[in-house]
Amino acid sequence: MGLLKVGVPMPWDKSKKHNHYIRQAGVRQFISTYNRVKDLKGDELLWGDETEYGIFHIDPENKKIRLSLRAKEIMDELNRKEETHDHRVEGCTWVPEYGAWMVEATPRRPYSGYTTDLLRVERNMRLRRKRMLTVLNDDEIAPTVAVFPLLGALGDDGTVPKTSVGGPVTMSEYIGDGIINPHPRFATLSANIRQRRGEKVNIRVPLFRDIHTPEFKDLPIISSVDGCCGSDSQQLWRYGKGDESREKYGNDMLVVGCSKTGRDEALNDNGEPVTLQKWLVDVQCEGCKGLFYRIEPDVIVPDADWPRNGEIVVGSEVSNIPGWIRLQNGYYLPMRSDDGEIPFLRKVSTRAELSTFETLSLGSSTPLFRDSNSDGVKLATLLGEGTPFRVEAPDTSTAVLEGASSSTEEAPENVRAAIHMDAMAFGMGCCCLQITFQAKDLDESRYIYDQLAILAPIMMALTASTPLMRGRIADTDCRWGIITESVDCRSLAERGRPDPDAPQTDFAGKGERRIYKSRYDSISTYIYQDTSKLTDDGHSNRVLNMYNDIPVPIDEDSFKALRKAGIDPALSQHIAHLFIRDPLVVFEGAVEEVDDDQQTEHFESIQSTNWQSVRWKPPPPRNSPNDPHIGWRTEFRSMEMQLTDFENAAFTVFIVLCTRVILTFDLNLYIPLSRVDANMQRAHSRNAAAKGKFFFRRHMAPLEKGDDGFGVKYSSMFSRAANGQDTPSGSKHDEDDDDDGDGVSRQRRNAPFAPGSNEENAYEEMTMAEIMTGKGDYFPGLIPLVFAYLDYINCDQTTLARVTEYLDFIQKRATGELITPATWMRNFVRTHPAYKQDSVVSDEIAYDLMQACQEIGQGTRHVPEMMGEVHIKPITTAGAYDVKLESKRVKNESIVELLQRYSNRQSFATSHGESS
Repeated sequence: MGLLKVGVPMPWDKSKKHNHYIRQAGVRQFISTYNRVKDLKGDELLWGDETEYGIFHIDPENKKIRLSLRAKEIMDELNRKEETHDHRVEGCTWVPEYGAWMVEATPRRPYSGYTTDLLRVERNMRLRRKRMLTVLNDDEIAPTVAVFPLLGALGDDGTVPKTSVGGPVTMSEYIGDGIINPHPRFATLSANIRQRRGEKVNIRVPLFRDIHTPEFKDLPIISSVDGCCGSDSQQLWRYGKGDESREKYGNDMLVVGCSKTGRDEALNDNGEPVTLQKWLVDVQCEGCKGLFYRIEPDVIVPDADWPRNGEIVVGSEVSNIPGWIRLQNGYYLPMRSDDGEIPFLRKVSTRAELSTFETLSLGSSTPLFRDSNSDGVKLATLLGEGTPFRVEAPDTSTAVLEGASSSTEEAPENVRAAIHMDAMAFGMGCCCLQITFQAKDLDESRYIYDQLAILAPIMMALTASTPLMRGRIADTDCRWGIITESVDCRSLAERGRPDPDAPQTDFAGKGERRIYKSRYDSISTYIYQDTSKLTDDGHSNRVLNMYNDIPVPIDEDSFKALRKAGIDPALSQHIAHLFIRDPLVVFEGAVEEVDDDQQTEHFESIQSTNWQSVRWKPPPPRNSPNDPHIGWRTEFRSMEMQLTDFENAAFTVFIVLCTRVILTFDLNLYIPLSRVDANMQRAHSRNAAAKGKFFFRRHMAPLEKGDDGFGVKYSSMFSRAANGQDTPSGSKHDEDDDDDGDGVSRQRRNAPFAPGSNEENAYEEMTMAEIMTGKGDYFPGLIPLVFAYLDYINCDQTTLARVTEYLDFIQKRATGELITPATWMRNFVRTHPAYKQDSVVSDEIAYDLMQACQEIGQGTRHVPEMMGEVHIKPITTAGAYDVKLESKRVKNESIVELLQRYSNRQSFATSHGESS
């Protein structure tokens, strides 16, 4: 879990005085690192996974299960054993995690870029489980579950040994400080998050409504338990955005949204739009065709692609520089001429789109407004100061935009009972599955970062395994939002609420800058931007601008320093966005003493506590010639822990192969980040994998004949393959013409723009089955693409056979033939004889559930509705470690005892008699 360091951490009141210096030094360290390693090329694919284990104490006589706080002791013993068995090719590395009951494990050596290493994944995961079993006591188990279902529900009786609730670190009503890992970093993180926020963290998760759930007694009855709007929609938990509903309803209630209504995904809980303002470029002077980008106000970028009159750009006004907007590609544009007489930009609806990138003027036939529920909508007004815009949708409802008031009553809020939690442990006590890839160079690492960010919510829904929290059944399936709220250190002002303590001079942005997400959340900006070879028609900046359509607050000083150092706008924006956060752990003697040219400690103190769905990781410094070379890496962080090593290996291998498919087939998954965030909300919904819909890109490959992108005239290599057509010889997309000297194609250089297409129609809602298996003749599905890739590389038959089992399993889960662990756990609780239909997970139920999870993981219990025909080979301690051929002298009495034991065996006696 992030950067671990030996030392004495400062208390918050002392460490916050160093915040400004550390942020500045962190940027300097990044610039130094970037300049040192930016030209690294040709690194091989190396990758690895991280799995996490919880240790639990069981009491079979009383049917109770508790946290076992022996994680450090267990980890130390496991690592000691690893040292004595380092002669083995396959091994494990064990590291601490947040909870005193948690251990993280990784393969000792990374996996390579060869197909045979795909088979190493499950073998190594099974080895980890075997070795874990060797150090557990008889009254302990360690199933690979995402969360302990009774965490915070048992008072002082929740752990072995017992710990008292509360303490100066968390001040929690539900858990004690004693459950935090003893490494000083973890308690310091917990305390400093609380102190920076100005109050305890506030986690509220929708509670599942069963027949006798008491919290719903006085709430309106809903028509269906399947969702807030019926079974054809998904209930949305707007995690991290619930301050207003908390002010209205307290800690035990919250307001949920619904995927059937656009408003619920277009606004946050405070009623603020989740997307940025759109502006029409309209320079009203003779001969003027558009505007030059500015690297900063008044500094023109003459050689960059620039927006022409009639184009729409996405950005936000710069609060401290009146008259300027900052675009999502990192550049600036003026709103008016220097004398204020000539307007350059005009606000338009957030639904305004260009029909094509070639449209440089706005005619009456240009469909600037397109509702998400229809192919076309009526345009009332485009321009005009103070004129409200209305978009009429076919269902007769009216969406009011740009400050227009509604003439109809607001729909009643969907108020639900909540499971309340108040400490970092509830989030960081969750276990997950993460994968890190080494890219061949800087460019590839950034491209894969963007693509994996789009897959993050899809894979989270497909691996959902967190339906129980604090002894209750949740009405969500995933852990992500719980962690988001558990580490939310934003001040009131940063969360958009009145703040009597603002400004706070030691805080980044004085604690007043509006920050829309917690430190733990989905990404807020794409970072791929090729700067070396912009195409003649130059769409790169414009399209990056279009897809980065959500607010990205940045530290302006950091951004200027990065741009001055020659770092491109997209990457500068990413780093400057990370540095809107303050460092949370500062160690004594490690502030100004750190060498910014040789070390990256201050950069990592910020980077490692920005826990986003994907993390981009620069190469670390090599402090010794013996240190291994490590290249540019991308970490995929959204997947949930599965009960078996087969499942964890299947999803790990699938993501690895997806990255190879994207790069080899030159695919492009870009959709607006507002839709990625919408997918993150939808992924939390109950049974989202089987019943949900997600926004996904319709045409991932270059179009050869494009119109509106809807597939009527659409033609790509996928549709040709589906229709049995051959690729035309001499195609303009022939690979010989596309690759540059680095093996990067024109399609990637232009990404996310697909030539000939209409980008506003580039994505649609798809079911999980459609995303995985295909839709129509235009979207082949991720699983068929993986099979095609394996065929293309001539994968060996042994590996192919096992990978086929993985892919078949994933397909069955995507189609709903097999259920997720979250659905199985919820069903287990609801069908347990002791369950009272009140959404309560009792001691007995939790005990039986966790024992069942342990048995499933070890292969002694088969659950066909979750695993299908996959049977797990039983796992025991046998073969966990090699047995050494000892030659140490044995005492005579021990020899006699051994001989007596074996001389009494029937086979020995018979054999001895026959020989005589």
